[in-house]
Amino acid sequence: MNGSQGEKLGKNLKTAAIAENHQHDHGDGACDHNHEQNAPKHSHGNHSHHGHHHGHSHGHHGHSHAPNNKAGLLIALIITAGIMVLEFVGGLVTNSLALLSDSGHMLSDTAALALSLAAMWIAVRPASSNRTYGFHRFEILAALFNGITLFVIAAFIIAEAIKRFGEPPTVASGSMMIIAGIGLLANIASAWFLMRKADVKDNLNVRSAYLHVIGDAIGSVGAIIAGILMYSFSWYIADPIISVVVALLILRSAWGVIKSTVHILMEGTPAHVNAEQVKEALLDIQGVKDVHDLHIWTITSGIDSLSCHLIVEDEKDCQVILQEAIQHLADRFQIEHSTIQIEKSQLKHSACKV
Repeated sequence: MNGSQGEKLGKNLKTAAIAENHQHDHGDGACDHNHEQNAPKHSHGNHSHHGHHHGHSHGHHGHSHAPNNKAGLLIALIITAGIMVLEFVGGLVTNSLALLSDSGHMLSDTAALALSLAAMWIAVRPASSNRTYGFHRFEILAALFNGITLFVIAAFIIAEAIKRFGEPPTVASGSMMIIAGIGLLANIASAWFLMRKADVKDNLNVRSAYLHVIGDAIGSVGAIIAGILMYSFSWYIADPIISVVVALLILRSAWGVIKSTVHILMEGTPAHVNAEQVKEALLDIQGVKDVHDLHIWTITSGIDSLSCHLIVEDEKDCQVILQEAIQHLADRFQIEHSTIQIEKSQLKHSACKV
């Protein structure tokens, strides 16, 4: 090897060493750099969030219960509509307020079931730039409307019953009991199909329709009891008394639906999630110093969302902490739609106003 060749080899080795050191230094800052690149800037209101990670697992957005919910609602709708006509005609023929009030309740049930069914079809429409959450909230609006109609019907029944307390009219109690019995069987069938095929526990829209059906069943039982009292003792005041009792039971169910829907529309924390426990779980992650701007809300039944800021130690790997936070929220609290901003000591921003 001559002198020029040695000098050239030395330069090549020096260049390779510099490139290796540069690659190493760049890798040390990969946490913040990659986090910033991989996570798009996101804005909540007037507050800009940088370096967000959206843990959006939309597997449950497909509404795994949706086909069953639709089938249950459709069957219940057909049964309820048929019995509604029977009870209305029967109430006119027998002069029974209990039957007429029950048929009025079943009219609202028919509308409620139809609305709930329509809401399920509308809710699955895709999101757009104007409606980034899509139409999922339509189910909540349908449930709220159903709850309000229950209140209106109960008020009508009570008002009519008060008029009849003074001079209870004669009622054809035998025919009334037969019609009420048919209505009860139909309501039981509707409730059974909803319980078997639909999610009456966790889907607020379906639950509101289910409560309409249960209210009908209670009304039919009340009509039968009133019929027995009138048939046995000619105690015709039993008709308005039983009607008021049924109306109060309807009000109780309606209040639960309205309270739940308003809570969701007000962006309240889901009933099954404890915000303090969520915060403690995030603080337990190694490297997390503080949690702030924590918000938890429900988009629609079965879809909960969360956003928060995590202040982490400067030397920690933010991607590791972010992944652990996402996993904690999904495993412990069933929150799979999360937006988490990772912050270190050098990041400064104004406080969130809410």
